[in-house]
Amino acid sequence: MAGKPDAKLKMLAVLDILWYLTDEENILSANEICALLEEREIFAERKSIYADIDNLTKFGFDIVCTKFPKRGYFMASRSFEVAEVRLLLDAVMGAQFISNKKAQALKEKLFKLLSNSQAERIDRRLVPCNRLKCDNEELYYTIDTINSAIERGLKIEFKYIRRALTKRVSARTYERVFKVSPYGLVWTGDRYYLVSNNEKYDNLMHTRLDRMTKVKIIYDERIRPYSQITGKKEDFNPAAYAAVHLNMFSGEQADIELCCSTDILDEILDRFGNDVPLRAVENDRFIIKTQAAISKGLVAWLLQYSADIKVLSPQSLADEIVRNAGSILALYKTDDGVISE
Repeated sequence: MAGKPDAKLKMLAVLDILWYLTDEENILSANEICALLEEREIFAERKSIYADIDNLTKFGFDIVCTKFPKRGYFMASRSFEVAEVRLLLDAVMGAQFISNKKAQALKEKLFKLLSNSQAERIDRRLVPCNRLKCDNEELYYTIDTINSAIERGLKIEFKYIRRALTKRVSARTYERVFKVSPYGLVWTGDRYYLVSNNEKYDNLMHTRLDRMTKVKIIYDERIRPYSQITGKKEDFNPAAYAAVHLNMFSGEQADIELCCSTDILDEILDRFGNDVPLRAVENDRFIIKTQAAISKGLVAWLLQYSADIKVLSPQSLADEIVRNAGSILALYKTDDGVISE
């Protein structure tokens, strides 16, 4: 049998069978493995299966020989645990910037990290794809191209899709072409953004990857140095940048001081980190001092907490909160000044 070409693939076939058809609840005996090999036109004796499994175990695969509930073998662990694959799948299926088609393809690839039985159990409990997912199928290419440009220090050009209302009050899309210096990618608020500099301006811009198409590298143009835009000597840090720029709105970074209700302590720490300095004050409130980009995104984030957050400084931010609150109040007032119910 050793002279047959298929015999050379036997150990790989044994590995394939153990990987996809066995786990703690699905055990195969050596005889059953031989029968499954025969279905693939690979003929083997039981003793050779023992030798193959021994070699695979020495190579590093966690294959367990068990006598209960039946005598046989199973793959005890894999590169990813079932819970880890489920976590990744939930993120993929819930991410709006990944199209349904790409999400399904990623799901099938992640399932290959598990046994068939484990994959089937997860699939039965998996929440269907978000129906509001984007339909941009260029996402993988966009990410790859941007990363390549950043590594080489080169500019990129792309078309950016925006939406607008027509005279018939219906939404239409239009495209603008941008040439930018890319600095990094940030995933925040269930969106994926490129942080870059439009060569026409002296600031940073944020563009959503799901709205970017036809991305290409400009091989004869070097990027504008990040320090030239920000005044910072260190390289772009995606995590630190996202922490300061709430909702990915651009703005001047400044020190802010907030007086917050203890009811939202978890939300504050989730937003600014566990190391943000806190000082308890009366009436079940506390004060934090941190940094953030003064922007519409910050104002919107603060307004959602209503009276649970009061801006102490800067005064310009407090004034902006008051103006926005006044605009909201005006929307609900009737012609005679009474607030509508």
